[in-house]
Amino acid sequence: MDKLKKKIYFLVETYSTESLKPLRLSLFDIFILTLICLNMIAAILETEKRIYIFLGSPFRIFEVFSIIVFTIEYALRLWTCTLNENFKDPIKGRIKFIFSPLALVDLFAFLPFYIPMLIPFDLRFLRGFRLLRLIRMFKLGRYSEALRLFIRVIRAKKEELITSISVIFILLIISSSVLYYIENSVQPDKFSSIPQSMWWGVVTLTTVGYGDIYPITSLGKFFSSIISLLGIGLFALPTGILSAGFIEEIHLRKEKCIVCPHCGGIINLR
Repeated sequence: MDKLKKKIYFLVETYSTESLKPLRLSLFDIFILTLICLNMIAAILETEKRIYIFLGSPFRIFEVFSIIVFTIEYALRLWTCTLNENFKDPIKGRIKFIFSPLALVDLFAFLPFYIPMLIPFDLRFLRGFRLLRLIRMFKLGRYSEALRLFIRVIRAKKEELITSISVIFILLIISSSVLYYIENSVQPDKFSSIPQSMWWGVVTLTTVGYGDIYPITSLGKFFSSIISLLGIGLFALPTGILSAGFIEEIHLRKEKCIVCPHCGGIINLR
């Protein structure tokens, strides 16, 4: 039984999260990858009524097949996860595994299919559950080197990103509040409240400027110009942080280093 468990573990687990080595996909990995991609294509094509009317039955059969495969895959991962040092306890380890990010993605890839069978819902609400099928796309994160790199960068730079996003959010609240008090008296329909003014704040700070809501007073236009200029600089901050993070990760890979999953420190393998 132990030998079988180890074989299945190395079959379903593509890589070690601490490793910076390139992925080596097995036939099982290629099968799951193909199934995920086909699910994305099916979810898109099903929204075209003419295609769904013609291929409705094959789509449903393929959906059931996918659910069975994803359920078995999840069950095998849950069974063998105790071979990983991070989840070695039979009970606590499996609970910890269930709430890990990748395991949650795996779970929600098939769970919405079973929920309507257990709990009765309004049919209109059930259609909303079909959107959750798109979560299966995130399963690609197990097999994509680029996505793994992006996740490591986000983890490494999370404090800087939170700080920059907090500054942007504070500026959004302040600018929306100020413009509400400036423009409300002359445009009560468009700047009816601070939450309504936040839409103007978002499109202005991001320099999109849809033009559906804009100031007409001289003071409002002046203030809006300042906010637009600040938005150019502030929204460049997260970009710069992420760029620096990508450069650091590339250097780590070249130097054959790994990032400790527990403390975030750098371990040199040379």
